[in-house]
Amino acid sequence: MYNLSCYNPSSFILVGIPGLEKFHIWIGIPFCVIYVVAIVGNSILLYLIAVEHSLHEPMFFFLSMLATTDLVLSTATVPKLLSNLWLGSQEITFSGCLTQMFFLHFSFVVDSAILLAMAFDRYVAICFPLRYTTILTPQVIIKLVVGTVVRSFSVILPDVFLLKRLPFCRTRIIPHTYCEHIGVARLSSADISVNIWYGFSVPLMTVISDVIFIAISYTFILRAVFHLSSQGARQKALSTCGSHVCVILMFYTPAFFSILAHRFGHSVPRNMLILFANLYVAIPPALNPIVYGVKTKQIQEKFILLFSLKKTQ
Repeated sequence: MYNLSCYNPSSFILVGIPGLEKFHIWIGIPFCVIYVVAIVGNSILLYLIAVEHSLHEPMFFFLSMLATTDLVLSTATVPKLLSNLWLGSQEITFSGCLTQMFFLHFSFVVDSAILLAMAFDRYVAICFPLRYTTILTPQVIIKLVVGTVVRSFSVILPDVFLLKRLPFCRTRIIPHTYCEHIGVARLSSADISVNIWYGFSVPLMTVISDVIFIAISYTFILRAVFHLSSQGARQKALSTCGSHVCVILMFYTPAFFSILAHRFGHSVPRNMLILFANLYVAIPPALNPIVYGVKTKQIQEKFILLFSLKKTQ
């Protein structure tokens, strides 16, 4: 019975942010505001793209996918964080922990793939403007979407089984606010070398390869832009990429900083790393719809029209 409970624990304890317990209530307030902004912003974005026929283009379809994934990413972590900080609800079931871990990593890999698809969209729009509609057909977009979801599901699902095979007899206290693969695996007294190697190879196979292909796409884009004869045409072409570049920087820069901090920042306090990790899963989903709303003229116009109509009713 003892061995059985080790391999199938009933629950884990999420500590929260160690060392900042007396500030938990205050720390929860900005996270709650950020989460509300993420939910409202992405919901409005999805609504505008759904009802406005002028936004039924490949770029906005990918943007709606990004908004949906951002909702999944923030909802997988922030509500549990708030219940921990405000209500002291630290317990999470083993199945709940695995589910949270799956959707956290899954949405991260899907986000990365969508950013690559959006880079491909910009590449086709700028380098092959006359063939844009013939290259990015509905069939091609469906294939890209299916490929994105299948790839992400296939590489993240093994994480669940890699954790389920481990015994957790030593401790079930997770010094974090959410469950992530390696953090949970380190609680086991068994050999976790397979988890470590797989956890290292997945970002290499997916996120790093996406970054490389995005960089290649923008190399071709910049080369095409600087071959344009008119200054106005160059500025117009670059402005269509502005919001996408901002989102790329907001997504990848904190991710790489977080990875480097965990690997090499041994002098950085643990509570600061946990706080930063939570900001990383909360802030980009809130800022993405704002960035696209400010920098994309079509969305800005439809947003103003939506609220001006509501005021006149």
